[in-house]
This record gives sequence, structure tokens and C-alpha cells, in this order.
Amino acid sequence: MDYTHDVIVIGGGAAGLTAAGGCALFGLKTALIEGHKMGGECLNNGCVPSKALIASAKRAAEAREEMRAGVGLAAPHVEWTGVHAHVHKAIADIEPHDSVERFEEMGCEVIEDWAKFTGPKSVEVGGRTLTAPRIVIATGSSPSIPPIPGLDDVPYLTNENLFDLTEQPEHLVIIGGGVIGMEMAQSFRRLGSAVTVIEPGNPMGRDDRDSVAIVVDVMKAEGVRFVDGKGAKVAQGSDGAITVTTDGGEDVTGSHLLIAVGRKARVAGYGLEELGVELGRNGIKVDARRRTSLKHIYAIGDCREGPRLTHVSGYEGSNAVLEIALGVPAKADFTALPWCTYTEPEVAQIGMTESEAREAYGDKLRVVTEGFDHNERAIAEGLEKGHLKVMFKGKKVVGASICGINAGELLLPFTQMMTGKSGSFDMGGAIISYPTRSEIIKAAAFAVWEPTVFGIWPKRWAAFVAKIRRSF
Repeated sequence: MDYTHDVIVIGGGAAGLTAAGGCALFGLKTALIEGHKMGGECLNNGCVPSKALIASAKRAAEAREEMRAGVGLAAPHVEWTGVHAHVHKAIADIEPHDSVERFEEMGCEVIEDWAKFTGPKSVEVGGRTLTAPRIVIATGSSPSIPPIPGLDDVPYLTNENLFDLTEQPEHLVIIGGGVIGMEMAQSFRRLGSAVTVIEPGNPMGRDDRDSVAIVVDVMKAEGVRFVDGKGAKVAQGSDGAITVTTDGGEDVTGSHLLIAVGRKARVAGYGLEELGVELGRNGIKVDARRRTSLKHIYAIGDCREGPRLTHVSGYEGSNAVLEIALGVPAKADFTALPWCTYTEPEVAQIGMTESEAREAYGDKLRVVTEGFDHNERAIAEGLEKGHLKVMFKGKKVVGASICGINAGELLLPFTQMMTGKSGSFDMGGAIISYPTRSEIIKAAAFAVWEPTVFGIWPKRWAAFVAKIRRSF
């Protein structure tokens, strides 16, 4: 077959950009197709704008604290136009990294239009038919909208339009207590909005419960209201007055409603079902190498079944490059998968939580917990809230949960330990800059080795050495 390209990548988000850019840099004739905005969800209405908003909210929270460490600050004056400008400046400043021009410089042919499969190895886009022996689907995800009666008749927000608000919500009602819901709840409350979170299950359900409890307590103290264990039953109202009735019979009325109940794979309209690509409950079914039921077609990032995180998308994009450009089979390995919820304090996780590890290993599990109230940098800053939990099977790390200031920054050493690039013994003996929060990692790593290092046989050896020295 006379192919127009070596590889076609559909989707210009984190997964697709990594795959297309890598293949092009290896010299493959690469088509990168994006029908909406380059950079995908993360740049335009996900990671970047949310973290920018969190930064504004943190500044307001610091100023709101009347006195800390002997220093008082003036009460914050929040200008929503300035917050909005800061959020969109962050997007604009990062946008060139994901731009058409940058990927054209790498060697990609970038086509800004919607794509549809017309055959196993052919795609129609912008009136053209492209063909390639390998195709990568990286179409991402969209907000999942729950089937709440009346919801279609009221104005509601998702992460796709939340950051376009030109006026600050007076009272933001949030349905969903996951990552987006919790981060935005704390941020808008800190910026001065009243906030109510409706969550039928546990907030941040995939995270360590002890860590989540700390965050929930902090958010409640800051004024976020939680409607615990109750789901949304009915929605009604109009702009500025939207009422959600819970299945417990409570009416919650706010000026704005945010839906934050998760993500849905974006797979409709691309001709996948007609092609015979197998779909699962929420995304394209793939094997460990991210191959679909048609083995020459890959699905990476949020469009396939599996974890939906920007760094996972980038990882899978790199694996696709190894597969396509170099012919190296690359299986996805999520043993040491990290994630972080950027509340304050942050909640960071890698590998198994305590409950998952106990279920897997039972009595063979050892959990070492170190509190930041014993970390000297945290004490000096007066920011001791939080802890580190490390799950060990024997001396091997199988998971770590961290709750604290900048917790996500402390995950990297655990990636090294869990992937075999270093060990808990190495970390326990490492020289760590003092005073830093990362000393808590060394303390936890050494704790699991302490009984061995100072056990009966090392003590007997030390006694023998001392006896010999006394004889001279």
C-alpha cells in the first residue's frame, strides 16, 4: 500500500503531542490532527488554569490569616478580573510549548480539523484521505454529566467553562468530591465565595483515608460546607439561583453549579465502532502495550480505559514512540503510578494505599508513619499538619501516601525505590539537606531498617570489635 504517512496521530493533548513529536523527531513522516485546541484539556481547561487559580487562592488564604510567626498581613482584597487575567496568562505563557508552530518545527504535519476513520489504515480529515501503517488515537476525555433530573434545564459549569467566568460566584455548589471538586471548592472558598460540596460517597475516594480526613477538616475550618453521604436527586432554577435537592431531601441553593463527577472518554464520532475497534465501559479497550483490538492502532491517554492523568498520557505517548519508531514493545507499568490532589495541604500517593496494601499482603505488610510534627523544617515554619505513610512488604516499598505542604514534590524518591533504581536502604543512608521536608522520607526509610541495623548480630559484632580494640 502506498501510504501518505508513517504514522497518524489523532489528538493534540498531552498523549498525542508526545507521540507525534517523538515520532517526528525520529524522522517518521507524521500527521498530527487536532480538531479543537492544541494542548488539549490539561493546557486549556485542566491542570494549567486550575493550578493558576489555586495559586491566587493560596495568596488570599495567607493574607486572611491575621497573625502567623509573629507577622500580621492586611486582609486580602480579591479582584476577580485580576484572578481571571492571571489564570489566562498562565495558559497563554505555556501555550507556545504545545503550539502548531513548535510541532511543525519538529517535523509534524499539523492538521487542524476533525478526523474520522474510513478504513483500518485510512483517516479522512479536511477533505483529504490520509493513510499510515500505524495510527494513534489520543482523543482525550470530556466531563462526565450525571443523569440528574432537571440538570439539562439549568445552567451549569464544568471544567470546560469554569475558568471563563468573568464574575466571581457568590455561592458555588459543587456536585462531586473528587480531585476537581475538592481543589475548586477550597480555591473558590479562599477567594471569598460560599461553597457547598455534595458528595454521595467519600471525598477523594481513591486516596488514603487518614490523609483525606486532614484535608476535609482544613476545608471545613475554612468554611467549605460538605453534604456528606447524599447524592443530587433533582436540579432546578436559573441563572443566579440554582437549587439542588439531595436524596436526603435537603435543598441546596447557590448562584452557580459546578459538575465535577469524573471524566468520560471521548470516542464518539471517529468511526471507531464501524471500524470494529472494541470499546469498554468508559474508553477504548487496550492491551498492556496500549494496542486496540486492531493491533496496528494504539489508544493512549484519556480515551482508553485506565487512569486519567496528564503524566500517564505523556508516559503512554513515549511508549507509543518506542513501539512505532523503534519497534520496541513497551508495556505500560503502573506499579509506581503517582498522583496528587493540589489542595492545601496536598495529598500525594504512589503505588498502593494502606487499605489496598493490607488487602494484598495482610500480616506481611508493615506501615511506617512519620508526622510532619517531627520534621524540623515543618516545625520551624509552623506548618506541621500532615504525615507520610510508607507501605513496606519486607523492606520493599509498595506504596506511599503523603499529606502536607508540597506533598507532591516528595514523591520522586519513592518512584526510584519502587522501580528498583534505588532501595529503601540507600534512601535511609542518604545525605539529605537540612532542614528540608524531604528528611521525612529518610526517616521512614531508615525506620524499616533500624531493627536490622541495630539487631542482635550487629550488636555482637560491635561488641567483638570493641573487645579487640581494648586489647591494644
